Amino acid sequence: MTLTLQFEPIPVLSLIGGIAILLRPRLLNYIVAIYLIAVGLIGILHLH
Repeated sequence: MTLTLQFEPIPVLSLIGGIAILLRPRLLNYIVAIYLIAVGLIGILHLH
């Protein structure tokens, strides 16, 4: 019997980001800014 763990990157990054925000609330500004910039660039450059 083999136990295989598969990690999806988005939930893991979300968990790490949430913990970081709890530990250092000032990070929230940077995380939101990076997210908005990434979404904007993806939208402008039509990356999927």
